[in-house]
Amino acid sequence: MSPPEDRQAERAHGDHRARQTAGHVRGGTEGAGTRAGLVSRVNGPLVEVTGMAQVAMSDIVELGKYRLPGEVVAISGDLVTVQAYEYTGGLAPGDPAAGRGEPLSARLGPHLLGGVFDGLLRPLADAGPWLDPAASRQRQGAEPEEWLFTPQARKGDVVAAGVCLGTVANAGQVAYRVLVPPGVGGVLGQLHEAGPAAADAVIATVDGTAVPLTTSWPVRLARPYRTRLDGGTPLQTGQRVVDVLFPVGRGGTCAVPGGFGTGKTVLLQQITKWCDADVIVYVGCGERGNELADMLTELSGLTDPRTGGMLAQRTVVIANTSNMPMMAREASIYSGAAVAEHFRDMGLHVVVVADSTSRWAEALREFASRNGEMPAEEGYPAGLSSALAAFYERAGRVSTAGGWEGSITIIGAVSPAGGDMTEPVTSYTQRFVRCLWTLDRDLAYARHYPAISWAGSFSRDVAAVGGWHARRGDPEWTARRAQLAELLVEADRIGALAELMGVTALPPRQRMAILAGRLAREAVLQQSALSATDAYCDPARAAALVSAVLSVAQCLQQLVERGVAAALIEDQDFSPILRAKEDAGTPAQVRELAEAMLATLNALDDAPRDAGLGESA
Repeated sequence: MSPPEDRQAERAHGDHRARQTAGHVRGGTEGAGTRAGLVSRVNGPLVEVTGMAQVAMSDIVELGKYRLPGEVVAISGDLVTVQAYEYTGGLAPGDPAAGRGEPLSARLGPHLLGGVFDGLLRPLADAGPWLDPAASRQRQGAEPEEWLFTPQARKGDVVAAGVCLGTVANAGQVAYRVLVPPGVGGVLGQLHEAGPAAADAVIATVDGTAVPLTTSWPVRLARPYRTRLDGGTPLQTGQRVVDVLFPVGRGGTCAVPGGFGTGKTVLLQQITKWCDADVIVYVGCGERGNELADMLTELSGLTDPRTGGMLAQRTVVIANTSNMPMMAREASIYSGAAVAEHFRDMGLHVVVVADSTSRWAEALREFASRNGEMPAEEGYPAGLSSALAAFYERAGRVSTAGGWEGSITIIGAVSPAGGDMTEPVTSYTQRFVRCLWTLDRDLAYARHYPAISWAGSFSRDVAAVGGWHARRGDPEWTARRAQLAELLVEADRIGALAELMGVTALPPRQRMAILAGRLAREAVLQQSALSATDAYCDPARAAALVSAVLSVAQCLQQLVERGVAAALIEDQDFSPILRAKEDAGTPAQVRELAEAMLATLNALDDAPRDAGLGESA
């Protein structure tokens, strides 16, 4: 096909998909029922269907008597290849197949907050065995709940996409707004009165278009917004090593690579519990079921420090574990992004935690292999890099269609096989994220948690976050972070020499640098997820701990410059400063402990002088 013809075909296909999407978002079913066919071949989750003339790529097809959902992945004449989202046991050639005429779409509504869903965003409550092919139909046929709707517009108003029609009071711990859907606008005809509304109730009619309380949206299609805003406001996670050294801004992207046993899941769960986002979307993509079960059990018992209610009531969990179908695992990432955009459009700040993108990439590899695609590096499909970029691109801080400010911050775990940080998923991901929190195996084995490597991590949001802190009364934030990072780098460099020569063979200044590095690691960077005091650390207390360690480190160097013996300093009890994170619950208490530690050290001026003061490195 020549280039002009190619472009014309692409435009025609795009127009066709746009018409399908618009009809689906507005609840239309044009053409449904004319896309019937018969199953001709079943090879595990890969199903071939014949006789479906009116079908497009990525359309959803229902297979067999249980109407198992699947996605069109290839079309060759009259032969349509479908990748099933469910277990295909019992499906046989000759069974009926019918196309829905729409792509995979998420059901979005007030039922999301506090819910647990599978990769296709179907509720897992009372789902029964996941291998039961009838389970998905039973879940979809559940009785709708009722929600307390309060209108905020009036009949006859001229409304545009993104305008708030009203709020739902009993939809979790955030203000749930019912908005005019994208692509809809005009005169507000009817509006639901205040009071209970069923999940499938029509809330309003806008220019003749019905606006239901619960809508659908194609998960692979990004929702529109007005403008993208610059970053700067940090996402406060409560984890010092993140907030102090490698901050991520609201609307930013972050990857957490680490081998088995380095603490990825625990770190992400801590961020889920303590970050200052309005809504958390936790996507358990291909992880072990017992880990997700433990997380859900703990989440159900946590009190939200922001609202006083239950933390689960502003969390959406998408649990697609490793024993669930592969294609549903691949779709779970996009379902999470669609849910996040739904709440972002309400003017909320959302964090998407994807654990892990490596399992998602493995699903892509398995799918590509079954589909006969040419493998690229390590068997992954050639489009892996583009798929990762498209996923992280859905993050951002934006001005919504309704004029509010909302953001989506994406934090994705990466599980490189054997801890190999050069494998494709890790190396590709580093190109597209603004922050990298690399987990170090040696730190984890030394029981240093979070095991984030200060040498192998980075943040491109440091300058913007430093400016934000300066505008809010902490102009020393950037300088304090730089001093802490320099102290850690110097301690690592000298520590390598100490392993060869021994600590006592080093000059006093270098011995103090090693000691200061240990204080920084244990008093600031190390943090216990099980501690009632230290599981969460607010910015003020984190700043006080960093300042305390830096002041002690400066005092150590001054003491050896004045001739105090390095061995005498090393023999001092530094437990007050090391335990400040546990014993001091406020910045003032941290400063008191630091002053007491400095007074003890300064009292060493009367001790014997160090004869090796004049030695150099």
